[in-house]
Amino acid sequence: MAKTSRAPKNFLVDQRVVYPSQGVGIVKSIEEKKFKDDKVPYYVIYLEVSDMTIMVPVDKAFGLGIRPIVPKDEALKALELISEDYEPIPSDWKLRYQMNMELLKKGSVIDIATIVRSLYHRSKVKELPILERKLYDSALKLLGDEISCSLRKSKDEVETMIFTRLESR
Repeated sequence: MAKTSRAPKNFLVDQRVVYPSQGVGIVKSIEEKKFKDDKVPYYVIYLEVSDMTIMVPVDKAFGLGIRPIVPKDEALKALELISEDYEPIPSDWKLRYQMNMELLKKGSVIDIATIVRSLYHRSKVKELPILERKLYDSALKLLGDEISCSLRKSKDEVETMIFTRLESR
């Protein structure tokens, strides 16, 4: 009996995808590898941000949170979110870090925008601890890369859009 993927759709060669907490990648190929007595299809995904190529079993991609780049309207919603009022965040950095790591693992563009917004504004109040600063930098890069792909704009243009909206608060 063949297993079916829960993924809403399969990815195509040359399609850009998001691997949560890793960044934007491109499906370079779909290859079959022998695993035990079966041939298992794998996505071969190149992640430019880390200059790394990974292989992900097709039937595991959805469970790992790999998804297509968001459509333009969702990218614009994420940009809008970072300029909106936000809920105060815990002053205990360990609690903030844990909450933000959970959002990062979920991997939606809205979750990532939420991390960027809250940590950016927190950094204006007090310097972020090193781990939180790394998380902020990572989330900012993920957000910029995905929005850049979605809106088909340069990374510099998108970075300017993000900071303009962050500063509007």
